[in-house]
Amino acid sequence: MDTKSPDAFRTISEVAEDLDVPQHVLRFWETRFNQIKPLKRGGGRRYYRPDDVALLKGIRRLLYGEGYTIKGLQRILKEQGPRHVQAIGRGGPIGPASGAGSSSAPARADHAGEAPHADDRAPRHPPVPEGLDDITVLTAVMAELGECRRILERALKPAAEPA
Repeated sequence: MDTKSPDAFRTISEVAEDLDVPQHVLRFWETRFNQIKPLKRGGGRRYYRPDDVALLKGIRRLLYGEGYTIKGLQRILKEQGPRHVQAIGRGGPIGPASGAGSSSAPARADHAGEAPHADDRAPRHPPVPEGLDDITVLTAVMAELGECRRILERALKPAAEPA
């Protein structure tokens, strides 16, 4: 990817390689975060703008590096907006954009619905933060897995076409 201009659009394979996540994870994130809107060309090919890539980098950093859940990250996007997450993707600070002491500390849990990542700096299994017991964490993980299953079942269900 280093031969392209920083303003060039990227394919899903380029972005997946850059973020070190499988392509299906990027597609999954598109279903969870409606702020991700790649251009889609003929044959369904996705082209990500530089802002899309920054947003995806921020999403990856918050999910994998900081331990946010999908629901927690959706709340951040709703309350602080995609520009805040894009700034995080560009290496900015993770704290609240407004600077006000809004209590949006990460609701840390396992990365339900996400593919494992190869980030050597992050612990393989982050410890459960104080105040969250195993039951709370497992309940959140089960809810995320249930939603993933519903998405897969809908995707695999044959479309009823009138004859």
